[in-house]
Amino acid sequence: MLPCCILDEDEAANAAKHPSVISVFLNKEHKLHTTHSWNFLGLERNGEFSHDSVWRKTLGEDIIIANIDTGVWPESKSFSDEGIGPIPKRWRGICQKNKNTRDKFHCNRKLIGARYFYKGYEAKLGQKLNDSILSARDYEGHGSHTLSTAGGNFVHGASVFGFGNGTASGGSPKARVATYKVCWPQSVLFGGGCFDADILAAFDTAISDGVDVLSVSLGSSVPSEYSQNSISIGSFHAVANGVIVVVSAGNEGPYPSTTSSNEPWTLTVAASTTDRDFVSYVTLGNKKVLKGASLSEYALPSNKMYPLISAIDAKAYNASIIEALLCRKGTLDPEKVKGKILVCLSNGFTIDEGVEAASVGAAGMILANDKYSGKEISPQPHVLPASNVNFEDGNDIYNYIRTTKSPVAYISRVKTELGVKPAPYVASFSSKGPNHFEPAILKPDVTAPGVNIIAAYSEAVSLTELDSDKRRTPFFTLSGTSMSCPHVAGLAGLLKALHPDWSPAAIKSAIITSATTLDNSRKPILDESLNKATPFDYGAGHIQPNRAMNPGLVYDLNITDYLNFLCGRGYNSSQLKMFYGKPYTCPKSFNIADFNYPAITIPKFGPGHSMNITRTVTNVGSPRTYKVHIKAPPQVRVSVDPRELIFKEKGEKKEFRVTMTLKPQSMNTSDYVFGWLTWSDGRHQRVRSPISVNLTQ
Repeated sequence: MLPCCILDEDEAANAAKHPSVISVFLNKEHKLHTTHSWNFLGLERNGEFSHDSVWRKTLGEDIIIANIDTGVWPESKSFSDEGIGPIPKRWRGICQKNKNTRDKFHCNRKLIGARYFYKGYEAKLGQKLNDSILSARDYEGHGSHTLSTAGGNFVHGASVFGFGNGTASGGSPKARVATYKVCWPQSVLFGGGCFDADILAAFDTAISDGVDVLSVSLGSSVPSEYSQNSISIGSFHAVANGVIVVVSAGNEGPYPSTTSSNEPWTLTVAASTTDRDFVSYVTLGNKKVLKGASLSEYALPSNKMYPLISAIDAKAYNASIIEALLCRKGTLDPEKVKGKILVCLSNGFTIDEGVEAASVGAAGMILANDKYSGKEISPQPHVLPASNVNFEDGNDIYNYIRTTKSPVAYISRVKTELGVKPAPYVASFSSKGPNHFEPAILKPDVTAPGVNIIAAYSEAVSLTELDSDKRRTPFFTLSGTSMSCPHVAGLAGLLKALHPDWSPAAIKSAIITSATTLDNSRKPILDESLNKATPFDYGAGHIQPNRAMNPGLVYDLNITDYLNFLCGRGYNSSQLKMFYGKPYTCPKSFNIADFNYPAITIPKFGPGHSMNITRTVTNVGSPRTYKVHIKAPPQVRVSVDPRELIFKEKGEKKEFRVTMTLKPQSMNTSDYVFGWLTWSDGRHQRVRSPISVNLTQ
């Protein structure tokens, strides 16, 4: 079922009346959700595969992983086909090239396919695109980064200006990869973006080409109903054809109900940190030392303190205080700044402040977080010695300047620190639950490394995107749920290689139920404010690839279950047809509480309520007995029947019922409370599901 065409408003209105037309919807824009991580996830240690590593079982050989993104930089070593055998015969894709350009774009036995889709972008632009830009080549870096994170080959000696030096690879390093370019850079007349018509065409073409796993690091900042969302419809088509679809949760955190991908058939990924930092220390004249972050390749001479000035004190005569505080272009007086370390306020992780500081002669720059940015600091490739410090440390610096006659400071050279604790913690930008569209489906599903991730990059773009910046790098560090998403796509590729007969839902369940909620200090994972995180921050927890390969039990779902889910949302036959392409008769009743999701979420549970919830687990391991362990949410009684499941063979299914009641004398509240349901064999297997209950008054 391929998308038809792009229509103007009158044509669309007429077409919608035709009985053969399934759906017409607005061509909306979607946004991109911008090496050590595999070590952090336990797949390798000190350059060797750990004894329990899934990489000892498979490297994703001949699995086909694709992304829907900004394209690819084919010359990257991450896409080298050295040591890779012939292209799988089942592959039906192409390497699309534009004969009207001089671009030497190419594919090989590793990068086996590339296509580009632009009709939706053209329709929004209202004019034909210049033929010279039509290519699957990545001119932004995002697509190369995500594709290499999912399935890039091993590349030794990868680093960013020498920082984070090591071996870069994807989660499935021996998988074949393909790219479907739907996202286009900004034009002079119109901002770039990724549009519904192109996204849907990419999904359906990827299915036809024979892709196994799709990594989709894009989404809308204003989520729409499934029937009006190309990612929802396209991902349904993919899952119906056995393709696993992994999507980014979005970067609209720390606000609640901001996840952009809320479908029960996709695997939605939040972002969290690893135990690696790129640090640059700020030393003040009062001997206080503050930890900051940077990727600047520039350094101050050692053993010398520099005069320190706040951007407000360096304000140009005609500039506003707010603009100067943020070090906006043209707001600073070069005579006041020259030779000093300038302190700028940051209201977002950019390098624009440093560009301005360097242009007015600053010796260095301290970028102090505003209250919104809080504790999260970001290493950026600044064009001068610079360090980003958190909100509290920034306040200390401003107080030091205010109370000192001749304040001075020093910024140390950047270095890479490993073994940082606590890690992971959930990134502040990572979008949060509860699910805006269907609160009974927990989103996000899991979290994965998405902060300061080193991966392949486009050498067509400078790091600052300024014409004056001639720096290029084959690898770069980016942060976002865009980066966490392909980590899980790479893991899905490994599981698909190990278990080719598993459904997308079974692979998703294995990843969810094997996740952990503990950090590297063996304490509960925290959020960006260092408070205890909840399933609305991280879903079931942080992925554990080595446990996911042998989950013991899975909560399986098929396409009929997903259609019934849509029926439960009131979808009629014509709406269902755009997802399924065939007539489907809805059941007379559907209870979302019994939908076989690997998490239990109750959006409304007030006094006097009692609820029964049914789940079915499938044994994918050896015969064994599982016993249930319950950590009940506060104020809620939870019982399970039966409390023991005995499996005699692989593939056997067992049903159990969960009963929830509110405890007497429970406090009135409108907050969610959380607990866990775990099936354990008492030895190696632990199959855990989060319980989320909204105690309504």
